[in-house]
Amino acid sequence: MKSITGVKVADVVAVYSSAPADLFRLMFGQQIHVGGMKASIDLADRAGIAAGTKGVDLCCCNGADMRFLVRFRNVASMVGVDVTEAIVEQGRRLTHEEGLDDKIRFVLADACQSGLPSASADFIWSEDAWCYVPDKPRLIAEAARIVRPGGVIAFTDWVEGPAGLSDSEAQMFLGLMTFANVEDVAGYAKLLSANGCKVSVAEDTGRFASHADLYLNMIEMQLMYDALRPLGFRTDLLETFLGGFRFLRDLARAGKIAQARFIARRG
Repeated sequence: MKSITGVKVADVVAVYSSAPADLFRLMFGQQIHVGGMKASIDLADRAGIAAGTKGVDLCCCNGADMRFLVRFRNVASMVGVDVTEAIVEQGRRLTHEEGLDDKIRFVLADACQSGLPSASADFIWSEDAWCYVPDKPRLIAEAARIVRPGGVIAFTDWVEGPAGLSDSEAQMFLGLMTFANVEDVAGYAKLLSANGCKVSVAEDTGRFASHADLYLNMIEMQLMYDALRPLGFRTDLLETFLGGFRFLRDLARAGKIAQARFIARRG
């Protein structure tokens, strides 16, 4: 696992309470993860998320993935846990606007200590969010605690790719993304197994590089004015942001970072 010092949960909260969050929403839409709804459909299908089940989304952001699961997988109920108050309030508003308050509940809390009852969920869900959590062993332990025996943990996340990051690349990548560390596929699989879960899927989705090109093209070819607005129309700040995303794209092309998919069942 590559890591840097000095990145705390409060730093992630600051990012998602400011202009970068607006840019992420512009690039990704409501579902702030690589692949959008197609990625969610793929993960739900592979994990066997069934109608009538109850789930928990750890690091739920604005709740878009929960709304997807309720609408398109007929999940009975979802509880979303996130530590950023501004994002939780946005999620509650969006959920109310879609008329889904009766099926979706938000909890403002650290995902590593959610306060949710043990063995209370049929499945745990997350898409491209656990990379922001510094204490990944504690997070996986919390997921395994909340899901019932026989239940599923299904998530995607940004990971170090098979080519590996050099120390300098890791420092730049982690600092750019406000990640305290980055796990790899084998590392996540090991954490899941150590918490009594049988891992059935642990693999690169193969999406990252092509989707990074898509996001860059969206801004550069169509949405530049919209992207400048949250930055006070400062073109220098936008170019810095886009330069950072080009760096991510190049790392993904070189196999140094990836989006990975994980599905495991608690024993």
